[in-house]
Amino acid sequence: MVDSPETVRVRATGYEDSQDSDRDGFGPSTVEDDIILEVKDLRTYFQTSYGTVKAVDGVSYYVRRGETLGVVGESGSGKSVTALSIMRLIPSPPGYIVGGEVILDGENVLDLSDNEMAKIRGSKVGMILQDPMTALNPVFNIENQVGEAIRIHQGVRGQTLVDRIIHALRQVRIPAAETRMKDFPHQLSGGMRQRVVGAISISCAPIVLIADEPTTALDVTIQAGYLRLLKEIQAETGVGIIFITHDFGIVAKMCDRVAVMYAGRIVETGDVRQIFNTPTHPYSEALLASVPKLEERTRRLYSIEGQPPPLFDLPPGCPFAPRCAYVQDICRELYPTRVNIGDDHTASCWKTMDFDRSKADPDELAAAQSVRISEREQPEEKREEAGAVAD
Repeated sequence: MVDSPETVRVRATGYEDSQDSDRDGFGPSTVEDDIILEVKDLRTYFQTSYGTVKAVDGVSYYVRRGETLGVVGESGSGKSVTALSIMRLIPSPPGYIVGGEVILDGENVLDLSDNEMAKIRGSKVGMILQDPMTALNPVFNIENQVGEAIRIHQGVRGQTLVDRIIHALRQVRIPAAETRMKDFPHQLSGGMRQRVVGAISISCAPIVLIADEPTTALDVTIQAGYLRLLKEIQAETGVGIIFITHDFGIVAKMCDRVAVMYAGRIVETGDVRQIFNTPTHPYSEALLASVPKLEERTRRLYSIEGQPPPLFDLPPGCPFAPRCAYVQDICRELYPTRVNIGDDHTASCWKTMDFDRSKADPDELAAAQSVRISEREQPEEKREEAGAVAD
């Protein structure tokens, strides 16, 4: 098993409650009990010439006020599509949210009209995109881009708007904000551009902030400073953060809970300590085993054999079965139900039920199987093209 930096800290200091512990020097946890975002059985599919791509296939999780939820998994597992579904930014066609609920501050945003959602997006929920260079418009200066959301959602103009822009830039620790807001994106470093994107996302004080791999383009020293900045902003505002990443080091530093995704589904959720010290799903174990360990010497790093399945042609049963070291016949037949392992720790794996189908609730087992939707009719040439590509 792999011990997280937080676990080492707990052993050294005697902390047992995450409310009292220090998250690797980033300050004490600010988690409150009230749930501000709850995703329930969310399903987002894409219609393509290959077939129906089930990018998000029954995802459920929640975020409390002041909490950071880490979402991890390989590329293509559905992390970013889930975030875009929450923001209602899925391009349609070819994408469609075909089921589920997204309850934000007591309101299902999937029931809102486009105009109503435009008022929510940016004011109640903000998003930091991966690449700040593509997230920022190169022909507008920083003042214009940060001020746009404030002007639309808060209706301020003139000097009041300028003061709000300066305040937002100062919140993300941009020095000489009065001067730098006149700059264009190409005049800023990568770290500064990422801070500007952060300023845009928090400018209207959202209650939920989605950070989609915000440190990917940053070097290690700038990355540490940016993560510390996010925790400081969270301590000041109580914003709930969904942090999408591939880096388990960042998960150990930043997150209170973790959701592990594979092939469009959540396969395991739990507290950071639980996932690091007692991972239950074989995919979680494999991801942690692939992280290099400083205390161990090895000639060859561990890697997960095989590739994730194509989402337009998922195998029956558990999609991780072809790559799993514990696979049994039932894994190839039925998708497992979600099992409660402990305090807020769940996993979807037949191993937790000793590969015994009789231990699963029949209704829950039926609900766990992927929902099939009727594919929209396609022109004959498209069907022939799809068949040729498949062959």
